[in-house]
Amino acid sequence: MPDGWLVTSKADMEKRGWDDLDVILVSGDAYVDHPAFAAAILGRWLEHKGFRVGVIAQPGWQNTDDISRLGRPRLMFAVSAGNMDSMVNHYTSEKKKRRQDAYSPGGKTGLRPDRATLVYCNLIRQAFPGTPLVIGGVEASLRRLAHYDYWSDKVRRSILVDSRADLLVYGMGEANLAAIAHRIQAGQDISSIRDLRGTCYISREIPGDAAQLPAYEEAAADKQAFACATRVILEENNPYNARVLAQKHAQRWVVQNPPCLPLTSDELDAYYELPYMRRSHPDYDQAGGVPALETVKFSLVTHRGCFGGCSFCALSLHQGRFIQSRSIESLVKEAQSLTRHPDFRGTISDVGGPSANMYGFDTCSENCRGCKRNTCLHPRLCKQKGADHSPSLKLWEALRQVPGVKHLFVASGLRYDLLLKDSSGRYMEELCRCHVSGQLKVAPEHAAAEVTRLMRKSGKEDYLRFSQLYKDLNQRLGRKQYLVPYFMIGHPGCGLQESIEMAEFVRDHMEHYPRQVQNFMPTPMTLSTCMYYTGRDPFSGKEVYVPRSEQERSWQRALLQYNQPANWPAVRDALQAAGRSDLIGNKPGCLAPPVNKGRKK
Repeated sequence: MPDGWLVTSKADMEKRGWDDLDVILVSGDAYVDHPAFAAAILGRWLEHKGFRVGVIAQPGWQNTDDISRLGRPRLMFAVSAGNMDSMVNHYTSEKKKRRQDAYSPGGKTGLRPDRATLVYCNLIRQAFPGTPLVIGGVEASLRRLAHYDYWSDKVRRSILVDSRADLLVYGMGEANLAAIAHRIQAGQDISSIRDLRGTCYISREIPGDAAQLPAYEEAAADKQAFACATRVILEENNPYNARVLAQKHAQRWVVQNPPCLPLTSDELDAYYELPYMRRSHPDYDQAGGVPALETVKFSLVTHRGCFGGCSFCALSLHQGRFIQSRSIESLVKEAQSLTRHPDFRGTISDVGGPSANMYGFDTCSENCRGCKRNTCLHPRLCKQKGADHSPSLKLWEALRQVPGVKHLFVASGLRYDLLLKDSSGRYMEELCRCHVSGQLKVAPEHAAAEVTRLMRKSGKEDYLRFSQLYKDLNQRLGRKQYLVPYFMIGHPGCGLQESIEMAEFVRDHMEHYPRQVQNFMPTPMTLSTCMYYTGRDPFSGKEVYVPRSEQERSWQRALLQYNQPANWPAVRDALQAAGRSDLIGNKPGCLAPPVNKGRKK
């Protein structure tokens, strides 16, 4: 265990004998000293590199008092809205205020502002004009260029322009933040840092080697121009062949350098082997801690990146589509450290990453380096990837040997379309035998072929194959373990007919009615968000139906959960609107009775 926390107050600085700090991290999240929380992993890494680091977590924004409490940093401020975009954190897909903030003490809401990155930067510019200012994290990363903002229903400028920051770090920022700090310490002006991968900056002139995107003003006024920009951004996401991108905002250019190259195992190991406390700061004890910590407190992150390329997911735009896996030795070392934690009771709650069974898929051929595709799984698995799941098997075996580890679960979800390509079947058998805690999460998302195509997900046939395999394996092993499928309503391409097809799929093929139903939320920079805003697929140019009305979205949810009596009036209305009154009645196969008196067996 480490000797102490990162600095959060002047008193902490006095204890260390520090008069000032090199870098101050400002975060919209509470300070949790755990590698799943950005301020902790960035702060620990900078401290490991010899910098004096302070954290200002969830500062008040009514005045500059809180943002000023640690003084002016010698090198820079680094600002993040937190582990989530602040608007996603605050609002549901219906644009209603959320009742809980899992990243705040006691789950309390209202401890960060809307558009937190902008607000914090404005406070810093007021309190410390001229101090180098860097922004990063999910909010900045996915708003780095002109983007559609669901909450204001318009295309907004790059967050780099609106924040008045000097640099934007997109993607996972440990290496870049340290590099920026080293350069400023060596005397380089932050305005001249223009060559770092994974960063964006503002320039009066367009670089000679840059690919020009439609200007912000054009993208905001013309949906076709916005779709064109989205397509280019998605195509230029391979760090091995991506071009510099430039987008004009008024008289200046926002310049995006190519993404960072994938980390080596040694580099990734180093971040997770730092001395984390694995608990929330003592300041939050009275509030009961920070809820988001509980599900990850004793989990292991095995890798970064995802090559699934789901249309609605921005993960590959943030972490990259090349898998970067940690070494087995490092993960065993971390598991050993967990057993020494006073709260550990023998269970590692999750061993995984964005998709748990992508661990070890790190190979990158010359063909991969030249590829412009955003997904290696859709419409079929790329032959360059293969389906060798043996790295996970070796990892599980090593972790099971750690004294003090009684249970080891995989809870972060699987890509079953990739798993079905594993002809050996060993991963699936070992998973069911040892590493399911009673429920296994998977995300088929939908059953209608047109919807899954637009989502870039495999179809219902793969889900049925997988669910049958899972059921048969558990029966043979004598296990009572269940699948927890996640479904989505309201995605582009999903109308009432597709929703009825989904309801019939549930009726005919599922043993349990779905509880996990997510409303599609258009988040910045994704392909699905582009389709939602423009009504077109930016790659094919074809029109895409978009369910925009609150009524239709409520109908879609009711159809998916048609078994609930409270939903029957909405189900009947939806079926009548779709011309499917044949599914209203008491006959077997009907989705709702004609009146709310129950249905006949």
